[in-house]
Amino acid sequence: MIILGVDPGTQITGYGVVAEVGDSRPTLIECGVIRPSAGRPLPERLREIFEGVAGVIERTRPDVLCVEGVFYGRNVRTTVVLGHARGAVLLAAALGGVPVAEYPPAEVKNTVVGTGKAGKGQVAFMVQRHLCLSEPPSPADAADGVALALCHLFSTRVGGRRPERGGGGVGRKHVD
Repeated sequence: MIILGVDPGTQITGYGVVAEVGDSRPTLIECGVIRPSAGRPLPERLREIFEGVAGVIERTRPDVLCVEGVFYGRNVRTTVVLGHARGAVLLAAALGGVPVAEYPPAEVKNTVVGTGKAGKGQVAFMVQRHLCLSEPPSPADAADGVALALCHLFSTRVGGRRPERGGGGVGRKHVD
């Protein structure tokens, strides 16, 4: 199984691709960030996010794309803009024929680190440990993308439902 985890953002979108074959330890295929051009209008930055995620999908052919659920912060504008970035990611998945799984941020942290209140440094450290890497993925946004992929992998190992083609999802919420 190949899993693409994406942590969307309009300034930096982190991603990580993890593969598991049989009962073997998961392997990091690639991770990185998509940095839309600063100062560009929002629609152009969203297009860059879409194209970046679509490129990762084309290169790695994931079986599922995992995305963080909407985080409702105090700043409504930030939440709305983040929703736009998620939309670009979801569109890339839909057009690439990749099913989507959505996980709340606290569930990702709890699954990967052991506590839903973990900080970015703790997440990066545990990603490093789970994958036996010499150093944590960098920057932290890339580590967050890898953590999403690991969360899905660990969740499906313990009896989670597999995603369905055509809009089904895994985790706490299906993305339609």
